[in-house]
Amino acid sequence: MRSGMGNTSVALSDVRKSYGNLQVIHGIDLTVEDGEFVVFVGPSGCGKSTLLRMIAGLEEVTDGEIAIKGRDVTDLDPSDRGIAMVFQSYALYPHMSVRDNLGFGLKMANTPQAEIDRRVAHASDILKIGALLDRRPGQLSGGQRQRVAIGRAIVREPDVFLFDEPLSNLDAELRVSMRIEIARLHRELGNTMIYVTHDQTEAMTLADKIVVLRDGRIEQVGTPRKVYEDPDNVFVAGFIGSPRMNLLQAMKQDEGTIVLSGAKLSGLPADTALATGDELIFGIRPEHIELSTGGTDSFAARVDFAEYLGSTQFLYCTLDDGQSLIVERREGDDIENGAMIQLTAPVGKRRFFRQSGERIR
Repeated sequence: MRSGMGNTSVALSDVRKSYGNLQVIHGIDLTVEDGEFVVFVGPSGCGKSTLLRMIAGLEEVTDGEIAIKGRDVTDLDPSDRGIAMVFQSYALYPHMSVRDNLGFGLKMANTPQAEIDRRVAHASDILKIGALLDRRPGQLSGGQRQRVAIGRAIVREPDVFLFDEPLSNLDAELRVSMRIEIARLHRELGNTMIYVTHDQTEAMTLADKIVVLRDGRIEQVGTPRKVYEDPDNVFVAGFIGSPRMNLLQAMKQDEGTIVLSGAKLSGLPADTALATGDELIFGIRPEHIELSTGGTDSFAARVDFAEYLGSTQFLYCTLDDGQSLIVERREGDDIENGAMIQLTAPVGKRRFFRQSGERIR
C-alpha cells in the first residue's frame, strides 16, 4: 500500500438500496483508505455500478450512511461531495473544443478564468493531450475521448475519483494501454480512486484492494493476490482467475484426506463439521497442477484437447468420473489429444470448500 494511506477517505456503513419491494444492495460495510485504488468487480447485475452511483449521489440511499473524508454525504447533492466521476460513455459536448469541454464544469461554477486555464493546462499535461485542446470530440479517437473525459474529472480536483467501466467501449489493445495510463495517473495524482469493472484483468492489475460483489453483497475484500490465492468461498474462487480455478466434487475419506475420482489426496484441513463420506469441493488452479509419474497423492485424467498458445499450453481434461479439468503448462514437451496422464499438485496450493461454498481452512 502507498505511504499516504491510513486515513479513511470513503466509509460505507450498512448501506442498502431498494426499488420498491426489491432490495438490490444488502447492508454494505466498506472502508476505503486515503489514496487507495479500490476496484468493485463482479458479474453483471451484482450491484457494483449501483453502489458506485450511490457514493456519487446519483442514486438515493434507502438506508445506511456514506461518509467522504469523515463528512456524512448521504443526503448531499453530487456536486457537494468532493467527487468526480468518469462514465463508460464519454459524455463530451460535440460542439465544444477539448479545451472548453475540460473547463465547462468550472465555468458553470463561476471559477475565475485564470484558475480554469491553470487546471486545464495541468490536466492536459498529465494526460498528454495538449495538442488536442483545439479539436472537437468528433476529431478524436476513442482513447483520446476517454482521456478528455478523465481530464474533465481531474480539473475538478476532487477528493475521490469514481470510474464506472470507463474502458469497456474501447478495443482490446486500447484497453491495455488505457489501463496503464490510469495506473500511472493514480501514481502521479495519489487521489483515492474507486473503479467499477466486470473485467477481472482490470481489477487484478489496477487495484490495491478488490471488492468482489455478488447479488448486492460483498463476498470478499482483499488485495489481488489475497482474493486470487486465498478465496473465501467457491464463488470468489471461480470468478477470479482466467482460466478459473478447477472446482471438483470430492468426498472426505478420513482425517486430512479426500477421495477425488477414485484417487486419495491429502491436505484437507481439520474440520469437525465434516464426517467421513461427506461431499466437499476440491479447488486447484490450472497453473498449480503438475504432471506426475503416478502413485500416491496423484490422480488420472484423459486429455480431450491440447491448446498451444506459444508460451503456454492448456490441457482440457476429463477425470475417470467424468469431471472436467483444465491444466496450464509453461514448459515441457507437447501432450497429444487423447493421452492418459497422471496429475498432482503441491499440497499448499490445494483449496477445499464445503458444499455450501464456504472455504474449509
